[in-house]
Amino acid sequence: MSHRHADVDVVIAGFGPNGAALANLLGQCGMTTLVLERELTAYTLPRAVHFDDEVMRLFQTLGLADRVDRKVRYNPGMRFVNADGDLLLDWPRPPGVGDNGWHTSYRFHQPDLEYILRQGVERYKHVSVYAGAEVFAIDGGAEGADVHYTRNNTAHVVHASYVVGCDGGRSTVRRLQGIGIDDFGFRERWLVVDVLLKREIPELGACTIQYCNPVRPSTFVCGPLNRRRWEITLRADEDAEAMSQPESVWPLLADWLSPQDATLERAAVYTFHSMIASQWRCERVFLAGDAAHQMPPFMGQGMCAGMRDVANLGWKLQAHIQDNQNEALLDSYQSERYPHVKAYIDTAISLGHLINSCDTEAGLRTAFDPDAGGNTMKSIAPKLGAGLSVAGDEHAGSLAPQPMLDNGVLLDDVCGYAPLLLTDKRLPYDASLCPGLKVLNSDDHAQLTKVLQQYGAHAVLIRADRYLLGVANTPDQLHALLVATKPFVNKHAIA
Repeated sequence: MSHRHADVDVVIAGFGPNGAALANLLGQCGMTTLVLERELTAYTLPRAVHFDDEVMRLFQTLGLADRVDRKVRYNPGMRFVNADGDLLLDWPRPPGVGDNGWHTSYRFHQPDLEYILRQGVERYKHVSVYAGAEVFAIDGGAEGADVHYTRNNTAHVVHASYVVGCDGGRSTVRRLQGIGIDDFGFRERWLVVDVLLKREIPELGACTIQYCNPVRPSTFVCGPLNRRRWEITLRADEDAEAMSQPESVWPLLADWLSPQDATLERAAVYTFHSMIASQWRCERVFLAGDAAHQMPPFMGQGMCAGMRDVANLGWKLQAHIQDNQNEALLDSYQSERYPHVKAYIDTAISLGHLINSCDTEAGLRTAFDPDAGGNTMKSIAPKLGAGLSVAGDEHAGSLAPQPMLDNGVLLDDVCGYAPLLLTDKRLPYDASLCPGLKVLNSDDHAQLTKVLQQYGAHAVLIRADRYLLGVANTPDQLHALLVATKPFVNKHAIA
């Protein structure tokens, strides 16, 4: 006999960074949420080490960006060098704040971030977290899903309107749903070594370095404070356990430091590979983060992609639960996110192959972009896949910029996790078409004029996840945007 709990809106399986971010978002939306985490405590060693400005915008939305910002290091960029240390390709990041209102690249210590996100969840009494809870069955149906789990040697069941699997690359939720994966063929073993410096070593530098050495490709990462990481490829004949031992690790780091310079915090062998779940939704069950996709780490986009997943999904779950909107809203989650994450995976695979095979400037530059000039690389910015965009709108699915307004407030802080309409007086807005929608006029904020000019529009509709629903230049176009947005305006958000 299982102990049955009261019904909830959403069950989240997994309380890593992606699951914790989703729990915060659903808390803001007023959704009753239960998080089931199989581990009793958070993992205390480093794993993910990079996120970008779009993810910092999400932390801003969660009201946690200031706390996160105190724990990170700004990443000045990435450099590709050959075995002799000669520069092959430079991938610089702007030194100041970028279009998203934050620095474009950050290095962080995952336990620090998880602590902040988990504390954030404690703000919401309608969000509960059960540690030591392991899901073993999910019974889905037209009216919701029963989630069966064990905790304290007792079987429990909770009924949820929806379930989200944020439970990692070996996802139990994915397995229980019988979801297959699309494998893109990248599979390599790399030794990941984390150290704590005992003294400053300025010659290591602050940039991420990709060593394009065909004999043994490797990566150097400058983390916050005294944290440094090396990722080193392993040969087929090298034993993973043996190569993780200190007597094997220190010789591999000899070109950079010695045991007198640093303490070895962790050494582990990972198999870097590339995959996307073939389904991200099975009726009432969704996948997000590593449960939905995995990619090589060469762009530092693994956790970022998961954060984009939950930002895309959270407001759609809220809208559907709140007003029982049509299924196309929920189906748009996979149709928008799959192509987007695939673009990052393809680029990460390309970078991985280049690090392994190219040791000349011409070879690296030509292989990455045969039409590029110079030796500087730029970050990609793909649009979302087909989904909720207004038909024929070329800007729909693009990430909207976040300027600082004239009153010193960043744009996203005006609306929180909700849609926002930017307009000018040449295209009057009828508030009755979409009650509750936050609206800003460019006459009141000069920076918004630049945003409208960027899209050649008199009105821009920004979704809760900061991507454009569309733009408008005529009353009919604006009317279409407002009709499309009305179901997404959260009537029950919690401050």
